[in-house]
Amino acid sequence: MGTRLMELVERFGGRLEGDPDIEVTRIAPLDRAGAADISFLSNSRLRAAAAHSRAAALILSPLDEPDVAAGYAGARIVTSNPYAYFARTAQYLCGPAAGPAPGIHPSAVVHAGARVDPTASIGPHVTVEAGAVVGPRVVIDAGCYVGREAAVGEGTHFFANVTFHARCVIGARGIVHSGAVIGGDGFGFAVDGGVYIKIPQTGRVVIGDDVDIGTNTAIDRGALDDTVIEDGVKLDNLIQIGHNCRIGAHTAMAGCVGVAGSANIGRHCTFGGAAMINGHIDIVDNVHVTAGTLVPNSIMEPGRYTGFYPMAPNAEWERNAALLRNLSAMRDKIKALERAVKALSGEAERTG
Repeated sequence: MGTRLMELVERFGGRLEGDPDIEVTRIAPLDRAGAADISFLSNSRLRAAAAHSRAAALILSPLDEPDVAAGYAGARIVTSNPYAYFARTAQYLCGPAAGPAPGIHPSAVVHAGARVDPTASIGPHVTVEAGAVVGPRVVIDAGCYVGREAAVGEGTHFFANVTFHARCVIGARGIVHSGAVIGGDGFGFAVDGGVYIKIPQTGRVVIGDDVDIGTNTAIDRGALDDTVIEDGVKLDNLIQIGHNCRIGAHTAMAGCVGVAGSANIGRHCTFGGAAMINGHIDIVDNVHVTAGTLVPNSIMEPGRYTGFYPMAPNAEWERNAALLRNLSAMRDKIKALERAVKALSGEAERTG
């Protein structure tokens, strides 16, 4: 069954140009969309492709709409944020995924002291330890581990083989992908005579609502206080969050970001892939760090930050690296030359 365009507009807003009774069944890319599809334009450089699309309807911005409409015969939904509109439309057209039936699989091991809501689904070979609380409509897939006194909030989904250690907490509607480890020990050691002495990690990981955590991401428990991930945070795959960090609400991190312990990151920040964040620093709200950037010190002003040397042919890179190594000596020579020129200028003025 298709969905009428007017139904989408009534649900999500926007201005409809064209037949409100056109039905669409799925979202498709501009170049592959057909007569039953709706597509979207969020990059103005693709206006020509949009104008020639065979989609039944397009989602686009008021800025792009006049140019596209000149060559495109289909219906158009005009909205200020086409990408967000696309996301909501895609969710609606796909519909809720059919989840597993509520209940506990016979192979799961659930401690008698755990509390599992009857609407939750506990998959094969799951372990739920004493004192753990699993809320309504939670889905815990095969092979997951939920530790002692941990709490999993309503509607949260653990994909297969998630490890959620003792006393950790996650709120409602979370998504934790396979291989993620929440609440492993932080990297805490004291040194005595060249020997490392382990510091017990007695804090928790406390995660808010609507948080997404990617595959094989690790979030360490706090040493004394908790590691805190606030509402709406989005973490990609292979991310490391050190102990006692705080990640502010609606901050997003791309793959392979590393955050050292006790970093305090604000709200609505973004971090490109493989960005490295030093420990014991503060980053204010609305900071955007580009991919591969090292952040060694606190950032106290919102904005976009970059800290890497762009790629170059290897021979050119080696020459530039050699210059960088000698910058200090070059600076000293330039200062010496400036002093010499100044002395000569003074002498010329006196004898002139």
